[in-house]
Amino acid sequence: MRTVQKLTLDDARVMMAAAEAKAREIGVDMDIAITDDNGSLLMFHRMDGGRITSIDVAISKAFTAAAARKSTRAYGEVGGPGGPAFGIHVSNQGRFMIVAGGLPVFADDQIVAGIGCSSGSPDQDEVVAQAGLDAFLASLPG
Repeated sequence: MRTVQKLTLDDARVMMAAAEAKAREIGVDMDIAITDDNGSLLMFHRMDGGRITSIDVAISKAFTAAAARKSTRAYGEVGGPGGPAFGIHVSNQGRFMIVAGGLPVFADDQIVAGIGCSSGSPDQDEVVAQAGLDAFLASLPG
């Protein structure tokens, strides 16, 4: 048996605050989603100018990152036409995202969460998600 670490609501708040701050810094209102280790939604926020059409995208990016334990950018690199994982984007009832902006969150080599952002360019989405991830890691003891 092993001990499994779990993301707390306070941890998610740390991630969300940092992601929102980064979105404001770059001038893009985002939809930001944070899931637990199995991809179930824990927290979501649509900033005032976040796109309505990006709600599901952000949630699905966080789901993909947590459930697959890999960034959505990494899946984009192998999931396009001719790639070894082509077609993966239609798995899980179409929730599997293959565009940047979803990152897995690890603590002590265990998956604890996924964070997904959408409304900007894929690179902007990923920068905002990374800010949330970095804030979480900085908040860990030790």
